[in-house]
Amino acid sequence: MISVSKVSILGLKLPTDPRWVNLAAISLQDILTDHAYCEQKAASSAISLIQRNPERTKLVEELAPIVTEEWGHFRQVLAEMKKRGLPLGKQRKDEYVNALLNHRTKGGHADDSFLDALLIFALIEARSCERFRLLSEGLEDEYLREFYRKFMVSEAGHYRLFIDLANEYFPEEKVRNRWQEWLKLEAEILQNIDVRGDRMH
Repeated sequence: MISVSKVSILGLKLPTDPRWVNLAAISLQDILTDHAYCEQKAASSAISLIQRNPERTKLVEELAPIVTEEWGHFRQVLAEMKKRGLPLGKQRKDEYVNALLNHRTKGGHADDSFLDALLIFALIEARSCERFRLLSEGLEDEYLREFYRKFMVSEAGHYRLFIDLANEYFPEEKVRNRWQEWLKLEAEILQNIDVRGDRMH
């Protein structure tokens, strides 16, 4: 099993505000709705990455099962909500992801944009993994703690996959340097976003 007991294992520079899990526990319907849409968007984003890079055989082969897995996660969250008598609700603006996307390399060589896409995916998976760990440890609902522990392990694997794909297509030093830049940016973004229990990020 992949251990994610510390933020540093995932490379993240800033831990989530400890108030977040308490707020999420108060807003279970909202956090489950946001989680469902996050899984849906993860599947759609993986499909888009494949569509934009069909010539990258390794990427296509590695991401194809991720699409299935993420969509399966979406269905799992929907099933959990149905079991609890909770409606899905409307999709909300993802301030965190939009802020990351605003820092993508624009213009220049297409490879730089591709590298940023892989590292943004890795960041989102790493932060999701950290948040799932908090839910798996901080919720009073024993079933949901186990529910999120399984998601935590899955997201840790996805984070590693996107880093590995980046190293597949680019020199490791280039990946490492850009990854450190993204980690710093992500911490700054998180510091400027209000702590909300109705958002997964």
